[in-house]
Amino acid sequence: MTNEPELEVELMIGLVSISDRASEGVYQDQGIPALEGWLRTALTTPFRVETRLIPDERARIEATLTELVDQARCHLVLTTGGTGPARRDVTPEATLAIGTKEMPGFGEQMRAISLHFVPTAVLSRQTAVIREIDGHAALVMNLPGQPKAIKETLEGLKDADGKQLVGGIFAAVPYCVDLIGGPYMETDPAVCKAFRPKSAIRSK
Repeated sequence: MTNEPELEVELMIGLVSISDRASEGVYQDQGIPALEGWLRTALTTPFRVETRLIPDERARIEATLTELVDQARCHLVLTTGGTGPARRDVTPEATLAIGTKEMPGFGEQMRAISLHFVPTAVLSRQTAVIREIDGHAALVMNLPGQPKAIKETLEGLKDADGKQLVGGIFAAVPYCVDLIGGPYMETDPAVCKAFRPKSAIRSK
């Protein structure tokens, strides 16, 4: 695989909500709408989503993440749910199992952000990986289960005047996707300013 971008390739994003009860129809899933809603406000690059609502079963999670990268050819996959210490919370294990390269910094920053709000953020086990196969690669990230926490971890913390206090994890996502050969992603800086080295910024 080379690090050349996939020119003229549509940005594909996989969204996976992992919940026994939501997948059984006990209550309505809130994870996928929260993820997609935030992405629609933050990304200015056109993209298409593939969504999956599945139970907290490790084999099912692994199969779903693999399918989204290998068959659906997603460049970015975001999961929500199943990252706590409970017995049925196995999303991080499944994510690490399908990854070819671990990206622990994303999980570290998510916990740092969440600790500004709740002390139980230390119980979160979110992580991220790169999965690479047959010249295609994707960034796979575990996000919190609650819509409010999803927004906070993606966007970071701002003061009343909109000044960034703590950086959100999504600021690093576009450049990460660049480095693994995916489409060039641009964001609305009012929501989330993507960071790239000057040498990696494309002129408009």
